[in-house]
Amino acid sequence: MAVPMKNGGMKKSKVIFLVIMSGITTGIGAFVGAIIGGISEGVIAICLSFAAGAMLYIISRRIIARGK
Repeated sequence: MAVPMKNGGMKKSKVIFLVIMSGITTGIGAFVGAIIGGISEGVIAICLSFAAGAMLYIISRRIIARGK
């Protein structure tokens, strides 16, 4: 994440700040996911099915767009 921003001409201090902020939000998301996932295996299954559906949508849309 940092290399494209740095190569794009962004200041080093701003790149470091944005990378740290991204890391913090990732940690918070992992913590919340662990709490929600600890509720039951059914909740984990539902969350994983939504994630899989989103990835299938993104990939199939790209494949279809390239075929045109």
